Amino acid sequence: MSKAEKTKQLIIEKTATLFNTKGYTSTSLSDITEITGLSKGSIYGNFENKDQVAVEAYKYNAGLLGKIMSRSFGDQHFSAVDKLHAFVDFYEKNWRSVFSNGGCPLMNAATEADDTLPVLKKQVKNSFESWIAKTSAVIQTGQESGELHQNINADEYASLFIMLIEGGILLSKTLDDEKFLNQALDKIRNMIDHELTILS
Repeated sequence: MSKAEKTKQLIIEKTATLFNTKGYTSTSLSDITEITGLSKGSIYGNFENKDQVAVEAYKYNAGLLGKIMSRSFGDQHFSAVDKLHAFVDFYEKNWRSVFSNGGCPLMNAATEADDTLPVLKKQVKNSFESWIAKTSAVIQTGQESGELHQNINADEYASLFIMLIEGGILLSKTLDDEKFLNQALDKIRNMIDHELTILS
């Protein structure tokens, strides 16, 4: 990496949690210079404006979540059911770290992007579509292997899982009570075991 590339990456990594916790519109240029220790000239030397920093910080946050999600699906030798359960288990075991970093970056950005930051909207849309596609692919693999029912709609269940997780995170974070996320995760587990899985 060149010095300029390293500086740009530093700005992205330093501001990623800041944008996710404080908000994309509420985060000021002064906040960015304070957390990075760089001057305004250095920031503008690497990015056109604050919005561009926000987009790159979001992409960084979404990328981290995507990697974690891929790992949570487990080893390629795991069954589809095991991968789906591992995905749910990730949120049960790691909700504290998700909350301490401001909550789900996709949900946070989606709220702001829809109302005040259209520049982010396309990125957020891509993230959710990718999340649905990855989850749906696991379900489809299970259908092909005979683990999961053939007559279920993989895309619909993938979307429903994501809606439940995001809703659970929203309520738990807002009301400061993890029970709402746990209820959502239990519901997903029940669907995996009793609606999707072919009992042997």
